[in-house]
Order: sequence, then C-alpha cells, then structure tokens
Amino acid sequence: MNAPVGVEVEMTPPLGRRYEVDGRRLALHRSGSVGPTVVLLPGAGLVGLDFLNLQRAAAELTTGVLYDRAGTGWSDPVDLPRTPTEVAEELRELLRAAAVPGPYLLVGHSLGAFYARRYAQLHPGEVAGLLLLDPGHEDLPAYLPAEATEAAERMKPDPKALPELTDDQVRAAREQYAELYARWPAHVREPLIDYHLASWRVGVEETVNFEGEVYDELRGGGPLPDVPLIVFSAMGRNAYWAQHASEELMRATHEGIRAMQAALAGSVPRGEHRVLDSASHAILHLQGEDAILQAIRDLLGRA
Repeated sequence: MNAPVGVEVEMTPPLGRRYEVDGRRLALHRSGSVGPTVVLLPGAGLVGLDFLNLQRAAAELTTGVLYDRAGTGWSDPVDLPRTPTEVAEELRELLRAAAVPGPYLLVGHSLGAFYARRYAQLHPGEVAGLLLLDPGHEDLPAYLPAEATEAAERMKPDPKALPELTDDQVRAAREQYAELYARWPAHVREPLIDYHLASWRVGVEETVNFEGEVYDELRGGGPLPDVPLIVFSAMGRNAYWAQHASEELMRATHEGIRAMQAALAGSVPRGEHRVLDSASHAILHLQGEDAILQAIRDLLGRA
C-alpha cells in the first residue's frame, strides 16, 4: 500500500483476528450465535468494517460475519485482480479455519455479489440464501444503451496512471469518511479511514478483469441454486457518472440496470427484486440500512 503523507495503516485488525489460510493471514470478525450465519462480502474498494452496521444488527438475530478477502483490508496482500473462484474458495476455507458454522446467508455488494453467486454455484448445499446489493451481471451490456457501454469504456481508469492524492484531497476525503462512519466506534472508525486513504487504488485493481474472467466464470458456472434470493437495485444519483453522462443517458442506464437486476431475481423460483430509489451504489449499505436489515430478516425466515 502506498499511503498518502501522514497516513499510516496498522495491520492488526481493529476488530476480530487473522486466520491462516493457504499460507496467508485473513481478517475475520464474528459475533452472535445460532444460524444461518450472515456473511458480508464487500464490493470493490470496500472492506469488512465498512459493513459493521449490518454485521452488528445481523448478530442480534443470528451469527454475523465480516471479513477481508486477500489483497484488501487487514488481510495479507495478493496480486490483483483475482477470479471469482479463487475468492469463493478462499472464503470457504476461511470460514472453516474460523470454525464458522453453515449454512450461510451470503450478502454480496457490487463485486462481492459476483463472489457470493460463485460460492453458491460451487457449493450450493452450504448456502441458505442470497442477498445481492446492487449487483453487476455478466449480461449487463445487453440491457444498456450502446452509448452507455461506450461511455463506461471511456471512463475506465488506468491504475498505473492515477496520480497520488493531494493533501487537500486527503483532508476532504477524511472529512467525508468521518461523516459517513460517525456511528462507528472511534477505535474502528479511525483505522478504517486511514485504510481507505492509503489503499484507494485497490478498488480499481480488483475490477481490472471485471468484463473478462469475472463475467466468463459466472456465465459458465451454471444456474444459481434454488435458495431464497433478494436483489436490491440502488437508483440514487451516481456522482461519478454525472460528470461524464447526460441526465437522459443516466436515466436510460439506470432503467437498464434495474431491468437486469429484476431478471436476476427472477432467475430462481424464490427470487425477489426490491428497489431503493434514493440510495446510491457505493454507500447502499449506509443509505439503505433499514431496508437491507429487513431483507436479512425476511431471508432468515425463509431459509
């Protein structure tokens, strides 16, 4: 990690501990009891502690687990990007090493939803349910206007060409993170903010193979198992897209994404599609907290 000036990252997790898995140390935090176990899979650039609000609430109902996959958070580094199979199998071995009982209700956000789906494809008997938070999908291009696909291609950043953050950017980002995570305990919030300021490139690096290996593995991995599934769509304004696309194109893109996610929910007998009109993709787990917790309750009741 190349930390901005004044940002240091301590590798001891603020919560939980690290477990040895295939020669790497992976961070995991668990609390609660009984089952099914709720396991949170972060999106690209996010880590387990970003979802502490959901994990703590889930632990009041059942066992709640958050973790950092290798190459992110407080887990050991690894070359990025990785394949969905690598990440899914790593998670399975980590849950075994930490003696976390199944079956699992997998809650995957964005890129984490691909990994949750791959786990379900590979080990369907271990999955009690799936909750996918504004997930992507290998068939997404078929649902988007051609102009949106072209714009997305132009907007792809080159990780090696990204400049370091300036002091002003670091200060502004620190203030924004402090506001987002004001409810997190200080001993968690401050290290979490330091991590994000030091490792902001990770989210870009994790998605380099997004439209290649990730799409190919999910497309060829077979159908999802017949388990309860809820898919959330976040229809709130995307500030990054707003810099590059017209309002009309953004509306058409959102409509395509919503249709794709509805189709994903409809791909299994017990699938359900829910929409959060005011929540944005990157912080859906914060802006849509109440709705997500209700979905977790619903899925636990159906599992």
